[in-house]
Amino acid sequence: MLAFLSANIANIVVIAVILLVVGLAVRSLVRDKKAGKSSCGCNCASCGACSGGCGGCATARKS
Repeated sequence: MLAFLSANIANIVVIAVILLVVGLAVRSLVRDKKAGKSSCGCNCASCGACSGGCGGCATARKS
């Protein structure tokens, strides 16, 4: 087991760093979602994706 760890320490460190970065990104997305923040700024009138494919924009236009 010790030989495996010493032979693969670089891979283990790189994988740990990647997992940390992905975890922090997911954490940030969850916090923003809970805080009501949006990536588009919630301005559906000027949203380029509102041409028919975005369900959220269609409901925002009705109100």
